[in-house]
Amino acid sequence: MTEGFASAEDRARFIAGLPKAELHLHIEGSLEPGLMFALAQRNAVAIPFTSVEEVRAAYAFSNLQDFLDIYYQGMGVLHAGQDFYDLTAAYLARAHTDAVRHVEIFFDPQGHTTRGVAFETVITGITRALDDARARYGMTSKLIMCFLRHLSEADAEATLDEALPFLDRIDGVGLDSSEVGHPPAKFERVFARARSLGLKIVAHAGEEGPPAYVHEALDLLKVDRIDHGNRSLEDPALVARLAREGMCLTVCPLSNLKLCVVDDMAAHPLKTMLGAGLAVTVNSDDPSYFGGYVNANYRAVADALDLTKDELLTLARNSFTGSFLDGDAKARHLAAIDAYA
Repeated sequence: MTEGFASAEDRARFIAGLPKAELHLHIEGSLEPGLMFALAQRNAVAIPFTSVEEVRAAYAFSNLQDFLDIYYQGMGVLHAGQDFYDLTAAYLARAHTDAVRHVEIFFDPQGHTTRGVAFETVITGITRALDDARARYGMTSKLIMCFLRHLSEADAEATLDEALPFLDRIDGVGLDSSEVGHPPAKFERVFARARSLGLKIVAHAGEEGPPAYVHEALDLLKVDRIDHGNRSLEDPALVARLAREGMCLTVCPLSNLKLCVVDDMAAHPLKTMLGAGLAVTVNSDDPSYFGGYVNANYRAVADALDLTKDELLTLARNSFTGSFLDGDAKARHLAAIDAYA
């Protein structure tokens, strides 16, 4: 079945050209094995793999913590500003081929500063690549600094202090890493401070954590957007609230499959979420680890759930309406989607 399309290939072609934004992308999670090897060599960093194939084999994780263990290991090859530039530029070039017009990317400064890499080194490398992508592709961007939730709120406060000289390049703050046992409430004060500085607020909630974490993200952190949010479906009142408030959810299908949030893509809740009136989007999360960039996520979930052309257009529209672009920019992108349709 290919609802509204002549074939699966026809739907794939439609997805390929569909203008879209990506709102849930960890830049460190786009580190491809080939670049990991090149940077390890450049920086004389010992890594416990002798081939790209060994790295790929190590990606056979079954839960969030197993993934995070190798994620932080891979991060260890990033040292100089040029490394962060090369990492970011590689992702942006790949996103451009997927018809991504706007990106809002996460970075994890604590994963670098704890290794002795200066905050300034990290952010200048990333933002130089973002600036180049705007000039080269016309791709716009926002940068979101995430706090690692397995660390303390005091550590997050110190990271926000380090970010102060660079707030002209940071658009928001987020919350990521190990979810269970680290509820949003743990970070209520630092998020209030970030909000007072004019930063947008997002948080991972309801991926492995319970619906209560989504409630906390809404009520205590006062988020502008929920990252993942799948488990919200377990709480009908929460679903009704998210729909009523038009809260954007940045859903990551291949990530959900790889981390066993769902056992089978055919069981993915995305179509149910759309049917419930939720403002869901499709994103790649950590594409080099989870087996696909944004269009691969669109194709995988569209094929498994037999998404219609209208549903695909809704997902693309949601990616812009849920973004932190201004109203005029959103209107231009929505008009481009209408023209494409």
